[in-house]
Amino acid sequence: MKKSILTIATAVLALSTTSCSDSDSNGESSLSAKEEALSAITPPYINLTVLPTYKAMTDAAIELHEKCLDIQTKHAAGTLTTADIKSAGDTWKLSRKSWELSEAFLFGPAADFNIDPHIDSWPLDKDAMETLLADLRAGKEYSIDTNLNYGLLGFHSVEYMLFELSADGQSSLPHSTSYTPEELKYLTIVTEDLRNQCVCLEACWAGTDNISSAKQAILEDAELDKNYSYGQWMINAGQPGSLFKTYQEVAEDILQGCIDIADEVGNTKIGRPNSGVSDEDRNYIESPYSLNSIEDFVDNIISIRNAYCGAQSGVASVSAYIQARNPQLDTKVRAAIDDAINAIKAIPEPFASNAKGAAATKAKTVVGSDLVDALEDAYSEILK
Repeated sequence: MKKSILTIATAVLALSTTSCSDSDSNGESSLSAKEEALSAITPPYINLTVLPTYKAMTDAAIELHEKCLDIQTKHAAGTLTTADIKSAGDTWKLSRKSWELSEAFLFGPAADFNIDPHIDSWPLDKDAMETLLADLRAGKEYSIDTNLNYGLLGFHSVEYMLFELSADGQSSLPHSTSYTPEELKYLTIVTEDLRNQCVCLEACWAGTDNISSAKQAILEDAELDKNYSYGQWMINAGQPGSLFKTYQEVAEDILQGCIDIADEVGNTKIGRPNSGVSDEDRNYIESPYSLNSIEDFVDNIISIRNAYCGAQSGVASVSAYIQARNPQLDTKVRAAIDDAINAIKAIPEPFASNAKGAAATKAKTVVGSDLVDALEDAYSEILK
């Protein structure tokens, strides 16, 4: 399942005109040397990067919902404390982190079933949220099924309910304990929905039979079993039942996922509030109430590093494949990833107060141009 860099290098150097087929007359694989090299990348990508990331996200989302139910119970009993809300907020950050670490592979189920916009639409429409909360306090019933605005679902609606900014906007604090019962009913409904979507995403990549029985029960109750096993389809490229005809297609998707999130971080998440002139642009801030923006951006680039280099050293990866063919290019890509992380970390929080600063301007270029260009070069190398 795992091949060393030397093995990949040998396969790459042995590229020939061998046709791509299931097996030769002896029953042995007769993949082309290039396909053989690329096939080694896929199992560790799925099993060591994608699946652990989604499992961690889902485990934390389940815990988050349980803690919000606990907040609701304690509020009704008059025993709710700031520590309870902070604990839920910390768990939100755990699930949020794994989600951001997954954004280099938002293709497949996250796109096919609109899970990405469902749980991560932003920026939050504060006016719409306040109108909704006022309606709920006035007795309006709330249902996920009738909520057509993704912006009032998912991570950022929960963020708004668990965090609040200090008066000067420079610090993030746990939300006050002065919720109403109606607000907490909304919070528990939305965290349940977030949990369900996360379970669905994990199941779509791992296969329903490969997630825990407790998660299978959640999936069944929510009627969200999509009968997907996207990870196995990638691993079994070219075989009957797989959506992928070749491992070349798999490698292209891996790199395109990296390019897409690098472009989004540099040119939208950072670039739009940095360069924009309208109020809409200036307020286009991700995770503003938890002051988690910079952490989000960094984790997005780490997701690229994990997808390109592998989450564990010494295993087959896109980086190892590129290194065997074009060592200078692999060095360039790795350096661009490191430079992007360092440039983002140089931006002070709150991002909303520093989006126009020199550090953000530099990061926009380092991520949105330099890193994107390096990854596009790697994509071109894969096509050769």
